[in-house]
Amino acid sequence: MQARCFAERWPLRTAFAISRDVRTEAQLVVVEVRGEGVVGIGECTPYARYGESVASVMQQLRPLFAEVAAGLDRTLLQSRLPAGAARNALDCALADWEFKCRGAVFTGPESLPSMQTLVIDDPAAMAVAARNAIAQGADTLKLKLDDQQVYQRVAAVRAAVPAAQLVIDANEAWRADTLVDRCSQLEELGVAMLEQPLPAGDDEFLGTFPHPLPICADESCHSREDLPHLLGRYEILNIKLDKTGGITEARALAEEAEAQGFQLMLGCMLCTSRAIRAAWPLGERACFLDLDGPTWLAKDVEFPLRFGAGRVYWS
Repeated sequence: MQARCFAERWPLRTAFAISRDVRTEAQLVVVEVRGEGVVGIGECTPYARYGESVASVMQQLRPLFAEVAAGLDRTLLQSRLPAGAARNALDCALADWEFKCRGAVFTGPESLPSMQTLVIDDPAAMAVAARNAIAQGADTLKLKLDDQQVYQRVAAVRAAVPAAQLVIDANEAWRADTLVDRCSQLEELGVAMLEQPLPAGDDEFLGTFPHPLPICADESCHSREDLPHLLGRYEILNIKLDKTGGITEARALAEEAEAQGFQLMLGCMLCTSRAIRAAWPLGERACFLDLDGPTWLAKDVEFPLRFGAGRVYWS
């Protein structure tokens, strides 16, 4: 078995603005493993919020390639790297290699629902973006928001698309002293779910009041180790392979989270169709799916997934 990693840059079709930054390209690390005439591929999106960069991820990966050549498998990998982007790329490459070596045939659902993300803009522009997304077939919209004009932005979108399901993602940008009133306002506007309103590590306040709408943990939830801190604060957990460190831990997290009463969301970073295919096995377990990462790219990988009518199609 041989392994290698390399960096890729994928320009976006338009700027992607969230509460903490604005991005114009997706910077990825790809891992390839080769053996027995079979190539397995995995990719990850290093995320500065978690102290990751393309350089740091590749620095984590390269020392392990000799171990891969000596037989390092996914079980052993879980203890060799922490949860995060680097482990995700290698874990998914190994999983892809195993699948192909078995000669396995894809038996999952041919399509999955996916919400469409709207990035931060002024209320009128977000309303226009919402109408355009719904006109193109989306039925669930995820609104990226910071701490400004929250009610105005959501109200403008709701007026523009009264029948759409709305999800709000604050990316840790809100404060505890405004949260109760905002949750009530969002519930009145028919919002289906609120994602990560408070900073991870400073979200104790979520356990002090009844939630009028379900709240989802994103930055606060990486792996099974986080579950004890999430009970009583969140109803839904957003599973992303770049946080769990691959499909191996993602499956284990999903199973244990469901056993503890959490609902699941399946999410992604800005990525290519390769990353969505790697997460596909969890799709039917999630009540919310945010798989639109590749739709933000100016160009996707060869043989991309198809997106349309609020769904993503395997082929």
